Amino acid sequence: MLKSLTKYRALIALICGALTPLAFSPFDFWGLVLITPGILFLLLQNLTPKKSAWVSWCFGTGFFGTGISWVYVSIHTYGNAPVWLASLMTLAFAMGLALTFALQGWCYAKWLSKSTLSGAGFIGLWVIFEWIRSWFLTGFPWLYLGYALIDSPLKFWAPIGGVWLLSFTVLCISIATASLLTTRHASQRIALAVIITLPCLGFFLPKEWTQASGHIQEIDIVQANIPQQLKWNKNYLPEFLNIYGQMTLEKTQAPLIIWPETAIPALLSSAKPYLSDLLTQLEQDNRSLISGLPSIERDTEHPNGYRAHNSLALLTGKTDIYHKQRLVPFGEYVPVENYLRGLIEFFNLPMSSFSLPAQQQTTLKLGSSKIAAAICYEIAYPELVRKLSIDSDWILTVSNDTWFSHSLAPAQHMQIARMRALENGRWLVRSTNNGLTAIVDPYGDITAQAPAYQPAVLKGSVEKRSGATPYQKYGVTPVLLFSLLLIAVCFTRRQKGSF
Repeated sequence: MLKSLTKYRALIALICGALTPLAFSPFDFWGLVLITPGILFLLLQNLTPKKSAWVSWCFGTGFFGTGISWVYVSIHTYGNAPVWLASLMTLAFAMGLALTFALQGWCYAKWLSKSTLSGAGFIGLWVIFEWIRSWFLTGFPWLYLGYALIDSPLKFWAPIGGVWLLSFTVLCISIATASLLTTRHASQRIALAVIITLPCLGFFLPKEWTQASGHIQEIDIVQANIPQQLKWNKNYLPEFLNIYGQMTLEKTQAPLIIWPETAIPALLSSAKPYLSDLLTQLEQDNRSLISGLPSIERDTEHPNGYRAHNSLALLTGKTDIYHKQRLVPFGEYVPVENYLRGLIEFFNLPMSSFSLPAQQQTTLKLGSSKIAAAICYEIAYPELVRKLSIDSDWILTVSNDTWFSHSLAPAQHMQIARMRALENGRWLVRSTNNGLTAIVDPYGDITAQAPAYQPAVLKGSVEKRSGATPYQKYGVTPVLLFSLLLIAVCFTRRQKGSF
């Protein structure tokens, strides 16, 4: 059976990779992630490093080709690239990301595959490469295997070690199951069966790692559904701000109102003539407004003499502001700008000239409350959100997923946000322009959600939480160290002459 399975290794790897994203939202066939990594493990047996890299690259191309196909929407629909060019650029992006799998496969075949503990090395190496993807070239922390378990019985490992530990759990089950197909030794079968069943201990883990304060914050979230094609057209600024203003005055009553990422598509100085009456009314009623908007701060050391930021600001009462710390390549800044800017419209997208803040950002202050802020893509960085949320009462993430229309991206983004709530034991509020707008409890479950792709006001509440989960205290370090230990042990158990 295994011989027939491995006859067409590259093709099987490509198909398995392409099927794996079905484990994530919006499909949620999470059991798939317990199968496909094990198949790849079997496909890589007895291969040279070069062939292993090729098969792994095929898996990665299928994985990202399906999983991040939503990039096409922003390139074609909003970047006005022709179909052929948008398709080519999307494929090139997926194939480029797949090089991380190729390197992973090469390293496995070169140093670990000939070991008697090759499965342990495969697991450790996969986790290390997921971590590398969180920071290399600013990072692309998307589609980690652990995200698929957010609705599974295994989810409660997340407060212990974050999404990293869930990925580790997935791989242990998958690789141990695959290994059962190839081993005939009773002792090894028993050991593998133990490994497969160990994650079930998660049923007995504590569910309450953080403590409720009893302080309830009522919130109204405004989802205006502004068309992305018109949003940055200055001629429409008064109309769009009027929409937000009317929805806020007519449909909200909570003491805190939240608008999404760049709901104000202009500097506050330009938008204030259209917002002054609203802000005055809110302050008179002792109500607060938090909104996304672009902002500028002077910086004589910056080449432009200033820094432009994608920001989230408290606009009433004692104001406060947070600047985005992880920018999206091409969406918020253009790498090697002098060469790419102007080649095609995609490289001239609105908001593509933002800068990183000069100083590390902290929580947003709202009275006595501390809010961990994450703008759009930032919520996908587990360690960034962990460090901000450990000193926070709850988490707020704002986004504008209109860039990706009805693709897979909004559901994947929502799933990622839910994982941040579970990891950090905090309530999480997600505000978007057209969905998915929702409130998530500390267990990663959605308690309220607005209908997508239409104007709506989502009413709900969050509760302040204190304390810290084990993941908040120690971060990814324990999982990384254990993964490195597995690799080291695997390396020492390799067959003689295999190095």
